Amino acid sequence: MIAALNRLVEFIEDHLTEEIDIAGLAAGLGTTEYHLRRMFSSLAGMPVSEYIRRRRMAVAAADVLGDGDLLGIAVRYGYGSTEAFNRAFRSVHGVGPGDVRRNGGPLRTQPQLRFRLTVEGNTTMDTSIAERPAFRLVGHSTRVPLIHHGANPHIQAHIASLPATEHARLKELGDTEPAGLLQVSADVDPDYAEDSELTYLHGVAVSGATPVPDDLDAIEVPAGTWAVFHTSGPYPAALQSTWAATATDWFPSNPWRLRPGPSMVAIRERDADFSTATCELWLPVERAE
Repeated sequence: MIAALNRLVEFIEDHLTEEIDIAGLAAGLGTTEYHLRRMFSSLAGMPVSEYIRRRRMAVAAADVLGDGDLLGIAVRYGYGSTEAFNRAFRSVHGVGPGDVRRNGGPLRTQPQLRFRLTVEGNTTMDTSIAERPAFRLVGHSTRVPLIHHGANPHIQAHIASLPATEHARLKELGDTEPAGLLQVSADVDPDYAEDSELTYLHGVAVSGATPVPDDLDAIEVPAGTWAVFHTSGPYPAALQSTWAATATDWFPSNPWRLRPGPSMVAIRERDADFSTATCELWLPVERAE
């Protein structure tokens, strides 16, 4: 996986002024665009689309400092107008290209990334692989922004809006693994960009034959393979740390890759104030080619 990410960086560098076909590159590397984008975002701390924009604007700055026509420069880097190019340039450098041409700066450089696998051996991940038939996730869903660190107040508010009787009702409805009340994230941006929206469902897993009450939302989940990561500790910090470690440690070291589908968190045990918890993180995976 690390080699594939570095090949992606090299490919981007060689095609900064062209349309970048990440799907085609991923297929040639024996992986998928979905997995490549998710791993890039998790390890680089930014979506691949943002990295491309930053690199383009870093290289374009040298052209802006010359005496070439700004529209020609904009078109060279894939923008159909100087206005669109100006917005992208300003978002990276903090000033417009006209300001840089007059004053020589300020300029912000996005260095070319290089991914490396650092093996420390001090973190053991408690993981299992589960094959599951098709099932449904049912409960109450809402759209929320993605937040990488700390508690998500939008999710907290959604859960708090449900009465205790509804939590009990959902628990009674669940009849398959993962057991218990689940925190489900679906329709997630493949780039995993901070503040992008996702569908959050608070509910349970039911078998395909279980009737779904009309007042509940449902997500159909096809049969497939899941990597299940077991974690205990401060909540949600330990869970988020495990989630990050799947990208930095587990996927680069194992013959599996992410596939599209919902991720699920099952809370197995927790303190009364929810300061600590024992959780299972279920991620949809497939064997890497």
